[in-house]
Amino acid sequence: MKLKLLFVGFIGLLFTTISYAQYTTPDTGINWTLDDIATASTTTVSISESVYTLNEDLIVAVNDTLRIDTNLTFEIAAEVQITVFGTFLVNADQVLITAVDQEAPYEGFRFEEFSEINIQNATIEYGGGLRVLTETFTLDNCIIQNNVSGTTTSAVVQLSKGIVTITNNHFLNNRNPAISSGTNQSVSGNFIGNIIEYNNYNNNNRPQINMGPTRTDVPLIIADNIITGISTFEQVGGIAISNLLGSGDILAVIEGNTIRDNRYGITITGPSAEVEIIDNIIEDNNIQGNPNLGGSGINLNSSSGGQNITITGNQIRRNLWGITFQGPVNANLGDDEDNPGGNVFAENGNGGNVYAISMMNNGTITYMAKHNCWIEGEEITLADAESVIFHQVDDPNLGEVIFDPVFCSTASTNDFELNNFTFYPNPTQNTIFFDNTLSFEVVQIMNVQGRKVFETKLSQTHNEVSFDLPQGLYFVKFQNKNNEVMKKLLVK
Repeated sequence: MKLKLLFVGFIGLLFTTISYAQYTTPDTGINWTLDDIATASTTTVSISESVYTLNEDLIVAVNDTLRIDTNLTFEIAAEVQITVFGTFLVNADQVLITAVDQEAPYEGFRFEEFSEINIQNATIEYGGGLRVLTETFTLDNCIIQNNVSGTTTSAVVQLSKGIVTITNNHFLNNRNPAISSGTNQSVSGNFIGNIIEYNNYNNNNRPQINMGPTRTDVPLIIADNIITGISTFEQVGGIAISNLLGSGDILAVIEGNTIRDNRYGITITGPSAEVEIIDNIIEDNNIQGNPNLGGSGINLNSSSGGQNITITGNQIRRNLWGITFQGPVNANLGDDEDNPGGNVFAENGNGGNVYAISMMNNGTITYMAKHNCWIEGEEITLADAESVIFHQVDDPNLGEVIFDPVFCSTASTNDFELNNFTFYPNPTQNTIFFDNTLSFEVVQIMNVQGRKVFETKLSQTHNEVSFDLPQGLYFVKFQNKNNEVMKKLLVK
């Protein structure tokens, strides 16, 4: 009996040791580096040249800072988690945070309430994501790839509150969506200049950006991102903002994004929503192929109304539906006062019919939709516009769309060539190719602050430009004496 008790006690001690192996910084207001932690606890961090390995859970105490400001590789053992109550700073030129074994991911990062987090120029991969419980969070110029469920379950970056900054990052091949917040939380901030592609490869019914309610005093800005799906992920949407439970408000600006090859483009769901949807390219969001389940370029959905949506200057092409209204939502697509319209529709349809706009159970609401191009590439009549709008004329139980006047610009050949000028690949790794039929003489690249960071001269036969820029969002301008064209450029 005594031997049995001794054995049980040993097993209990072993279990306790395995379960609670961790190191906590001493909470003395010190700035710690990985070298410092390796010195303080050789079992926590081991070092081999510029490779640092975290072997057990690490907790950064409230008054302490963990700082990574030199280029290095930081490997983390399986199921190990970093929890930050204090400050976590990554601001070297190039930091790789990865798993010791890619087949055995680490648990991820948990940033507690009131912690201060600023991560720049890092690649974060093969972990369980970033659980963000703090309001003070910046993620800039990072690559977030090949992460799985762990610390987070709803997205690789799972937000809880506050006004956060997520800019110029590349989210790629993560098991969960890229960014999310909960249905009973309020998150605003700036999601700007990110490349978001092929995320949620679990293929759950979630978009790549999946947000709940926002702050009421500061908008959520989703701007200048490229959000790309893949045909094998037929359940994955582009952008969704929802207060479906009616527990909060939505205040958002969705502007200048390119959203392609998802189940749907943009959806706003629930009441109390003030949203501007401006100058987006929303194309080919039809991969599920079922018009009863999705496929809208823009979907506005609220059974109780309470939405006030401005839709201006968007290019909406080859989705199963152009814009769908579900329920008594309010939207303005163009008027004679504040909204110039300028939305362009092309080839949105299903079942052999074209649907630039389709209303579903919206009651008798009248929509202003003036100065839009309902069939791209043609000089159209009011009858042409009527043929692609499903509203009161088609079903007396629906509201009416006021679309007179219609407007489709008739560009000259040169304007057409300028509008359709492109280069590839985009995103790129510092080299682009193009056809210089317009005889551009100079190419310039500007950062998002408008500062010129690259310039070179071109010749008629020039069709390749190489540069050396950090990853992020830029604007590239091609010009000659008579013409210029500016396009977004993403460096990865």
